[in-house]
Amino acid sequence: MSRPDVVITGLGATTPLGGDVASTWDAMLAGRSGVSPLTQEWAGQLPVRIAAQLAVEPVEVLDRVRLRRLDRSEAIAIIATQEAWADAKLADTGLEPERLAVSLGSGIGGATTLLAQDDILEASGPRRVSPHTVPMLMPNGPAAWVGLEVGAKAGVHAMASACATGAEALALGLDIIRSGRADVVVAGGTEAVIHPLPIAGFASMRAMSTRNDEPERASRPWDKGRDGFVLGEGAGVLILESAEHAAARGARVYARLAGAGISSDAYDIVQPHAQGEGAIRAIRGALADSGVAAEDIRHVNAHATSTPVGDMLEIGALKAAVGEHPVLSATKSMSGHLLGAAGALESIATILAIRDGIVPPTINLDDPDDGLDLEVAAHKARHLDIPAALNNAFGFGGHNVALVFTRA
Repeated sequence: MSRPDVVITGLGATTPLGGDVASTWDAMLAGRSGVSPLTQEWAGQLPVRIAAQLAVEPVEVLDRVRLRRLDRSEAIAIIATQEAWADAKLADTGLEPERLAVSLGSGIGGATTLLAQDDILEASGPRRVSPHTVPMLMPNGPAAWVGLEVGAKAGVHAMASACATGAEALALGLDIIRSGRADVVVAGGTEAVIHPLPIAGFASMRAMSTRNDEPERASRPWDKGRDGFVLGEGAGVLILESAEHAAARGARVYARLAGAGISSDAYDIVQPHAQGEGAIRAIRGALADSGVAAEDIRHVNAHATSTPVGDMLEIGALKAAVGEHPVLSATKSMSGHLLGAAGALESIATILAIRDGIVPPTINLDDPDDGLDLEVAAHKARHLDIPAALNNAFGFGGHNVALVFTRA
């Protein structure tokens, strides 16, 4: 039996670059940075005092009463879902809830709720702890709330694979539709952990940039001066749909999710495999799954977090698995690293690059690493005919996910 094609019919996001997909994409194409100084009082004691914070606060979109029951990661997942759902025009289409699923995750989840409620417990005792604490901090909270938002009854799945979460959620959504279990899957990732403890923890690992005096220049993938990633927050949600179902209702289609490749390093809890072996297998797996030839991949939205080791390992993996012809972009140079939401946001950017025939720029690439011998759209967006593109996402624990998108 042939597998059903899976297409994308809706996009939603709230990010450091904009409160929706359109404003985020415009900012990317313009090469604007979403990184800024942390002005909170608690930031003064930290070695890292910059982050990519949301451009639009959730309180500007959702009711304050509702927000009291939601962790920030849950709130922004709902906001991105509302945009994607409206964009796909699924309301009043007669979609059966039993044919609708959710695949959405977070790398860290409700950590800010846990930490805030622990402060209340220590200061005021157990009776002051919110009765909403557990639903706000549980890892499946964002997926569960999204499932309630859209009325999904074909399954609600909460992915947690660190920085590969958003991409792996899309891969699971692809499998769900191919299996015949659902016609539509709401898929993506969310993250909101700009808080002193996660920042201090990442800083202790020396994983984050300490370019506090130049926040907009701190995220600099592939540049010799890169010194770590910049923490970001946000959510990205995509509506995946079987091509048959989308055609039957006359839906507008952005692109096709042609294939996914997943691997694990079995190497180290935080360091990627020294030769990029797992990344290579994931990329080759995605190509095989999609049926797209390596030479047809014209653009890659790279994982490229601005870390000294990871950036160049990915270059080696791309050369081994795809070749030297694609034009690369590292949109984390503008958005920062959204951890569990990164793969979803960067999938949206990859899809829009295909749609518009334009590669978003990599900013801050002023002094390229000597090993960077692939073409990068540096500083300015570049027009390019893109029949097929690749998006990579790699996470702590050795999680590797590659996604292939093509024109619809």
